[in-house]
Amino acid sequence: MSRPGFLLSAWPWRSIAYLLTGAVTGAAALVAIVGVVALCGTLALTVVGLPLLAVVAVSGLPVARVERRRLRLVRHDPVSGQHQDPAAPGLRAWLSTRLREQATWRELGHALLFAVLLWPVDALVITVALLFPLSMVGAPLLMATIGDGQETKVLKLWTITTWPSAFGVAVLGLLLVGLSGYVLGVVAGARAELTRLLIASREGELDAKVVELARSRVRLVDAFEAERRRIERDLHDGAQQRLVALTMTLGLARLDAPPGPLADQLAKAHDEAGKALAELRELIHGIHPKILTDYGLEAAVADAADRCVVPVDVDLALPGRLPRAVESAAYFVVSEALVNVAKHSGADRARVSGGHRDGRLFLQVRDDGRGGADPSAGSGLTGLADRVSVLDGRLALSSPPGGPTLLLVEFPCELTEAAADRSA
Repeated sequence: MSRPGFLLSAWPWRSIAYLLTGAVTGAAALVAIVGVVALCGTLALTVVGLPLLAVVAVSGLPVARVERRRLRLVRHDPVSGQHQDPAAPGLRAWLSTRLREQATWRELGHALLFAVLLWPVDALVITVALLFPLSMVGAPLLMATIGDGQETKVLKLWTITTWPSAFGVAVLGLLLVGLSGYVLGVVAGARAELTRLLIASREGELDAKVVELARSRVRLVDAFEAERRRIERDLHDGAQQRLVALTMTLGLARLDAPPGPLADQLAKAHDEAGKALAELRELIHGIHPKILTDYGLEAAVADAADRCVVPVDVDLALPGRLPRAVESAAYFVVSEALVNVAKHSGADRARVSGGHRDGRLFLQVRDDGRGGADPSAGSGLTGLADRVSVLDGRLALSSPPGGPTLLLVEFPCELTEAAADRSA
């Protein structure tokens, strides 16, 4: 509204449409609510009329639905209802759910306020802001037609008998029309904000946004894990197989070549191909180990423990497979923890333990090193903690100076495949 082009934009017209439809809708809501209350009150004298009293309680729902549509005239962001889905199909379940919701009673209060007080305010604002200035603008026209060029009355308050006065009143009316555009914008904005507060609380909108944000983060994690598995599969079945074939070909050529410079070059190429194959296998294992995909978290953790330079005891017993996202996050937490043990702890031994119980996966990584681990110092655990939190998990680190260091991880999850099914 502070922009100079406000009066030339569509917003004054949208404000007029919002307030005008509010007056009409409010009057219709008043008639409908009075009619429903009168009908239910009359029929309440009989047993048949008692259930109809519930209709009064939910009468605010259609009014709120219409109001959400009307809010689009003056608000860019849509306002959605905060109602829950019924637990079962049918009218009884729907009515039971609605009567227990706070949103239903809040919308009923809004409907009563709208029908009794708000729509008369809309009608009054439209009348004062438009009828009065427009009648002043039309003073010369009224004087030329109805007044026969002699006189006319403006708003039935004062009489104009001269043409200069008529045109002066018209100019004043034009100025008031411009001012009324701002007044209508302010009133429409205030009415829209009041309606939004009554039929869609800020807390409900924030809760819905938080839920959607959490779901989108989970979807991103799932998509990321699927992409990691695709890259691992492509490297394993493509580039790795070609390097294996190249290494074998160079080895055979090395055996057939006579001693000399050519044999030396073939030997050097064979060694480089072997190193490239080893590095590629390490890269594939770091992206997403195939053993994790094929055999699950228990086997993958045992493999990571065998690859660690520090001796690691593993006491991890899982009765079946876990969701892929949980298996991947848990494995990389354990793997990163073992890398930190080997690089920074100075430990002589480490231990990985855990299990699944009460719908949760528990993991514990412990070492007898010097302690003093700080996640903010670039250990990689901060990123893993964010990844764990996406899955509603928790990661805790205890590492006092002098040790020991203890890393605890917990994921809420259910088994997707039992051990018996996996072995069958």
